[in-house]
Amino acid sequence: MTTVILLRHGRTSANAGGVLAGWTPGVQLDETGSLQVKAVGERLAPVPLAAVVSSPLERCQQTAAAVLAGRPLELRTDERLGEARYGDWTGRPLKELVKDPLWKVVQQHPSAAVFPGAEGEGLAHTQARAVAAVRSWNATLGPDAVWLACSHGDVIKAILADALGLHLDQFQRIVVDPASISVVTYTETRPFVVRVNDTGGDVAAFVPPPRKGRRRRKADSDAVVGGGAGATV
Repeated sequence: MTTVILLRHGRTSANAGGVLAGWTPGVQLDETGSLQVKAVGERLAPVPLAAVVSSPLERCQQTAAAVLAGRPLELRTDERLGEARYGDWTGRPLKELVKDPLWKVVQQHPSAAVFPGAEGEGLAHTQARAVAAVRSWNATLGPDAVWLACSHGDVIKAILADALGLHLDQFQRIVVDPASISVVTYTETRPFVVRVNDTGGDVAAFVPPPRKGRRRRKADSDAVVGGGAGATV
């Protein structure tokens, strides 16, 4: 089964200032964000990643670079993991956007939300492209891979909603903080959401066990009745 570690970028000045950055160029990590991504890079150092794939936006590229430090991998970029295209909302303070009638739609019925302006997209489209990206990389990297996708809060929430089998209208119930990791394993029949919004847990469970012999055991797609004993570390 393929495992994807979904990493949100570290904090930016836009995050701290309550501004919806969107695809605004030049938005980078602030001092706190730089410390956050250094810490998450160190946390993930024991995990043998097959690939690190990032949104093209600077804040994600910086975050992914911290994970790549010391690894013999090149950063790969996938625009499908980029931030939701907020259109005319881009660059505006959240305290102003709360007063926009569309705000209630985004909160209560996000599957119907389409952001205004020529560059705006619907959140349903954001989810579709992001999930397609994850599925595509899963197929490319293979069933034994553990890989990392560095993206944005709403994008990761949308991927998690899909993995959880939730309608997009429920995705606002999920919290994804800066520099947090969320983990999903994909089997033939269903994904398993292993972690959500983890900002400090041990990652030893994501290190694949040594392969015994040449034959790979088929991953079990069944859920454990009763909850099971947890990961062996």
